[in-house]
Amino acid sequence: MGASSSKAVDGQSSAHVWKPTGPVGVSQDVVERLQGNSEQSDVSRAQTLELAVQARVTEELKKLEKGESAALKAAYQKASAEDEKKLQEETDGKNRHTVSKEVEALRTRLDKRKQLRVLPDSVERARAGVLECLRDNDRRPLNCWQEVENFREEVRRLEKEWVDRVVR
Repeated sequence: MGASSSKAVDGQSSAHVWKPTGPVGVSQDVVERLQGNSEQSDVSRAQTLELAVQARVTEELKKLEKGESAALKAAYQKASAEDEKKLQEETDGKNRHTVSKEVEALRTRLDKRKQLRVLPDSVERARAGVLECLRDNDRRPLNCWQEVENFREEVRRLEKEWVDRVVR
């Protein structure tokens, strides 16, 4: 295997050279064909390839843009459908205007029911006693415990009378 050399021995050439027998001439047809050939140089081929790549990228971007716009449109439709659903639920229920009207009607009814009555004399006397004691003992309000207890007893009696009237 390693016995013979891979290089040609001096004086022996292994290259084959073709030597024509006559002058080499190019016919007019071949010259016209070469001049009319649309084969391009390396620069023009690179430009053509670059234009093809740009066209493909543009096409892919248009596809992606179309897909994104479709997804965005679907999201908008979904959101608007949810908004319409919420609006429908609010419409089916009570909206702000009807609730405010009902509240105002209830307030009016409550205002009509408010009827301030004159307090009985016993309650007024107990109240006046608490106020007088608090004025006299402004630095020691705990000294008025007896007057406060009398006022509470009168209020309890008044409440009991009212409950008895309502229940009967």
